[in-house]
Amino acid sequence: MLPASRISSIDALRGLTVAAMLLVNDAGDWSHVYPWLEHAEWHGATPADFIFPFFMLIVGISLQLALGAKIEARAPARPMARAVLVRGARIFALGLALHAAAALLLHGRDFRLLGVLQRIGICFALAGLLAIYVPRARAQWAILAAILAGYWALLMAGGSLAPDLNLADRLDTALLGHLAYQFNPATGLAHDPEGLLSTLPSLATVILGMRAGAWLRARDLRALLTGGLAATAIGALWSLVLPLNKQLWTPSFVLWMGGLGMLAVGLAHYLIDRKGWPDLGRCLGINAIAAYAGAWLATCLLEGSGAMQPLYDAIFLRPLASLTGPFLPSLLFAAAFTGLFWLAMHGFERRGWRITV
Repeated sequence: MLPASRISSIDALRGLTVAAMLLVNDAGDWSHVYPWLEHAEWHGATPADFIFPFFMLIVGISLQLALGAKIEARAPARPMARAVLVRGARIFALGLALHAAAALLLHGRDFRLLGVLQRIGICFALAGLLAIYVPRARAQWAILAAILAGYWALLMAGGSLAPDLNLADRLDTALLGHLAYQFNPATGLAHDPEGLLSTLPSLATVILGMRAGAWLRARDLRALLTGGLAATAIGALWSLVLPLNKQLWTPSFVLWMGGLGMLAVGLAHYLIDRKGWPDLGRCLGINAIAAYAGAWLATCLLEGSGAMQPLYDAIFLRPLASLTGPFLPSLLFAAAFTGLFWLAMHGFERRGWRITV
C-alpha cells in the first residue's frame, strides 16, 4: 500500500463516486431504469457516464498525493516503482477474480478478461511509473497531449467511429474475441467498453488527475479551477468534430469529463477542507475497492442463488408498482443496496478497518 497524505475532500468525493457506481450497477429491474441512470448508447453522455472518468481522475490525484512528497525529496525510485506495480497487479487480479466469480455463479455469464478494476490497475501502474520517472510537469503535459493527439489520429485512421467498425472494436475483436464484454458468435464481432486501445486515453485521464493533484497539494485552488474550466472548454469544442463517447473514451470525452471532474474536486476542496463542511462519503472513499468488490460479490450471490428476484418482488415491486409504476421500485432497490454498503463501510470506518488491495 502506498502511504498517502490524506485530504478529506478527495476521500469524500471518491466515496460519492463509488456510491454512484453502486446505484447505477444495481437496478432492481433492468427493463425499467430511468434514462439518467443508463449510459449513453454510443455518442453523447448521460449522468451515469460521469462516474468512471471522475473515479479515474481521482486515481491520478491520489497517486500525486501519495508520491509527490517522496519524489520531491528524491526518495529511491525502485521501491516506489515496485509498490505501484505490485498494487496495480493486485487490483488487476482482483478484477479477474470478480469476473471469474460472476462466470461461476451466474448462468449464461462468460468470463471477461478486462473490466473496471483491470483498467484501474493498468492505468494506476503506468501513471505511477510516469510520476516516478518523469516527474516534471511540462513533460507530463506533453505526454498527455501526445496520447490524446495520437489516439485521435488512430481513431481517424480507422475510418469510422461506428460500433463494430471503429479501430478499438476491431482490435478487441481480433485480440479479445469471446473474452470481451460483448461477443457475437454469429458474426465473430466483439466489443468491450474497457477494451485494449481505449485504455490509452483512460491513462490520459489519470495523468490529468496527477496534474490536478499537484495543484491540490499546493493548495492552489485558482489553478485547479482554471485548469478545469480550460479542459472542459477544450473538450466541448473538440466534441464538435470528435463526439463525446465513453465506450471509445474519445479525447474530447477525456478533457470534457476531466475538466468537470477538476471543477468538482475544486468545489469539494473549498467546501470540505477550507470551510469545514461534512466529508460525506468518506467511509466509502477510504474503502472504495472493498465496497465495489463486496457489492459485486453480493450481487453474484443473490442472482446466482435465485434469491434476487423474489427479494425484489416482495420488498419493492409488489408494494409499490401499483402506486408508482415499475421505475421507482427499481431505483429504490438500487438505493437500498447502495445504502447497505454505505452503512457497512461506515461500520468499518468506526472500527478503524481499512481493506487495501
